[in-house]
Amino acid sequence: QVQLVESGGGLLQAGGSLRHSCAASGSISRMNIMGWFRQAPGKQRGLVASITSSGQTTYADSVKVRFTISRDNAKNTVYLQMNSLKPEETAVYYCAVLSPASYWGQGTQVTVSS
Repeated sequence: QVQLVESGGGLLQAGGSLRHSCAASGSISRMNIMGWFRQAPGKQRGLVASITSSGQTTYADSVKVRFTISRDNAKNTVYLQMNSLKPEETAVYYCAVLSPASYWGQGTQVTVSS
């Protein structure tokens, strides 16, 4: 069983930046794909970004250029740097392991005010 603990959520103004951290209870070096998702009120949870064990990244079109996902295997931590945040990106952000098994963090709230 892997536990994921996110941190870094909060309240900020539009245009601001925030960095999420996701600390895993075990080694992430064998976790092939990790990602960040978000769920806004009344909407489905969707992928924001993912990263493979080799460092390949994928981003939702809406966040390309502004967001950066990274991982530090030595610290068993995955990060999501978010820049130029928009009010419509207010959501609960979740860290997840997607492969080889599925694990989810508890989620952290990000609120972007206009």
